[in-house]
Amino acid sequence: MELGICRMEFSGKLLKRGFWLYIWDIKGDERHLYVGRTGDSSSPNASSPFRRIGQHLDTSLNAKGNALGRRLKEAGIDPESCTFEMIAIGPIFDEQSSLKKHYPLRDKTAALERALADELKLRGYKVLGVHPRSTPPDPELFGQVIERLQSSFPASPTSAPAFSPRFQPIRAEGGASASELLLRDRERF
Repeated sequence: MELGICRMEFSGKLLKRGFWLYIWDIKGDERHLYVGRTGDSSSPNASSPFRRIGQHLDTSLNAKGNALGRRLKEAGIDPESCTFEMIAIGPIFDEQSSLKKHYPLRDKTAALERALADELKLRGYKVLGVHPRSTPPDPELFGQVIERLQSSFPASPTSAPAFSPRFQPIRAEGGASASELLLRDRERF
């Protein structure tokens, strides 16, 4: 067996617990994306994106948090033949001490996760995973998320042109705020 060498570099900021959004950019024979979030559904825990890295690709039989690994397998993609890059945004909210405080922030983050997955699909990317329907995202927060991801995930020439203005830097029309513009754009569709 020939010895190999691999490198992994990451920002220590990824160790911070809280509510984060993240995108896995997976390159193999084809490029796929996976959109996720931190913030448990059954406890007041909101782990770090760094912790999710190992959970997502855990191949053990009793693995529970390995949604990305399962989606890759379903798509017939061998994870060991891919390169992975995680782009994380956050923390959007701090981790909470009780479920009563946790649930509203989890739901807001889940709405952002769903909207982001939908938007990336509209931009022509192949997005793996299931993102259940949720309430509309907070338009101000969603605008910030999109602004930060614009350079990493530009629209493809075949993406839906009706949505592309939402991904450009927001310019006020007739004095409208960024939130009003996003809501107006969302309501049109």
